[in-house]
Amino acid sequence: MLKGQDILVLLKLAGSPKDRSVRALASSLGLDVASVHRALDRLEQARLVNAKRTVNRSNAEEFLIHGLKYQFPVRQGGLTRGRPTAWAAPPLDGEIAQVDEPPPIWPDPTGAVRGLAVLPLHDKAPAAAGNDPALAGQLALIDAIRLGDGRIRSLASKKLAKTLKAKSG
Repeated sequence: MLKGQDILVLLKLAGSPKDRSVRALASSLGLDVASVHRALDRLEQARLVNAKRTVNRSNAEEFLIHGLKYQFPVRQGGLTRGRPTAWAAPPLDGEIAQVDEPPPIWPDPTGAVRGLAVLPLHDKAPAAAGNDPALAGQLALIDAIRLGDGRIRSLASKKLAKTLKAKSG
């Protein structure tokens, strides 16, 4: 069974990093080397990456859009401070009409936005996203798929598929 850290590794690899070494992945994601190694093993068993650490983009797209919300259901909390995610963060923030409800956020006491807490896929996700805007966007799209209504899920799915295809060149 996949874990939240596996999704971080998958998205990082899908972003076509120049250095696919376990150490480089661990450093960029804030994970330890052993965790990345185990994540790569699980991703290979799930047929989402191969032994050369190349992402099977069609399998990854299918899993991220259709399966992830079932394996990693959203866990929400109450009002808190944090970083916007889902439709309140790029790349969807300019495309979804803002409502009077608090936005979904990843809890962070230093965050500037007050909203409803959405626990990230992994506790290292917010820090990793802070260091990589492309990864932050993909994680926000995944949260929108996990959390949103049909219209939001559809828009987020299309954008996520587009980003996965854009990196395959």
